[in-house]
Amino acid sequence: MTTNAHSSRSRRSHPGAAVVALGAVTVLLAGCSSSSDATSDPLAGDKAAGDTVVVGSNNFAESILLADIYGEALKAKGIKVSYKPNIGSRETTYGLLKNGSITVLPEYNGSLLAYLDAKAAQTSLATVNAAAKAKLDSKLTLLESSPAEDKDSVTINAETAKRYNLTASSTLADLKDIAPELVLGGSPEFQTRQQGMLGLESVYGLKFKSFKALDAGGPLTQAALKKNTVQAADIFTTDPTILKEKFVVLQDPENLFGFANVTPLVYKSGLSQEGIDALNAVSAKLDTKALLDMDSQVQLESKDPLDVAKAWLKSAGLG
Repeated sequence: MTTNAHSSRSRRSHPGAAVVALGAVTVLLAGCSSSSDATSDPLAGDKAAGDTVVVGSNNFAESILLADIYGEALKAKGIKVSYKPNIGSRETTYGLLKNGSITVLPEYNGSLLAYLDAKAAQTSLATVNAAAKAKLDSKLTLLESSPAEDKDSVTINAETAKRYNLTASSTLADLKDIAPELVLGGSPEFQTRQQGMLGLESVYGLKFKSFKALDAGGPLTQAALKKNTVQAADIFTTDPTILKEKFVVLQDPENLFGFANVTPLVYKSGLSQEGIDALNAVSAKLDTKALLDMDSQVQLESKDPLDVAKAWLKSAGLG
């Protein structure tokens, strides 16, 4: 299956987009999180000095949080770390990785592959990572992927979940007999994409009552789901409103929505084996549930991402 361009994070709205302009900038201005360690110009192309590992992040809240998690795990091993947070889109950060200005960047494997090769098939975690590695610049590599994914999903509201006895372990296949009673919401493009209504019908046999065009997992979609204007919607899997509104994300065992596993992308010569092992240890324990909880703390409770990262690392035995 081929991942559409919308799953490339540099080209789509993100569940944290509403807070990025304010939240991420506030992090920078307030000196919170890793920003206190950042250079004055996050776009500066100077290579890291000596043995310093530079951890970068893209310009949305979750990426900044993930950079703190991986960066602080390196610090816990005594590795010197500096940060370049909130840099920009993948087009910018990929270039900075290639020239060694950034050593580590939290990426999403399927989205990265779609950026490197839009036509590449995404049939399994292993094939995605292998294909991405084959397309990477020779100076770069991907480390182990975490189970944590931030990707499209069909999510139902609490009222619908209760009515049809659906839980977090329910799958899209469980909607087959129910879908004709439900209105599905999402971006206009979701209606005509294979990774959307076309695939929901061809892969899972789902035929919804109707479709309501909203936005790409943003405030319009969230509000419609909350108000029961739609009973199911395309919501990103680490969107904090899932916890806030008790939405239920339906499992996608056929991987219709592709892969978006959090995966460190690294400049090979800038990271020691000890550093590689530290990052892989983080990925081994980071799952979607934990990432959703941390995103909620940062985006809904306005907690400092660095504090949230350190607390999780400690709880996971990595801090």
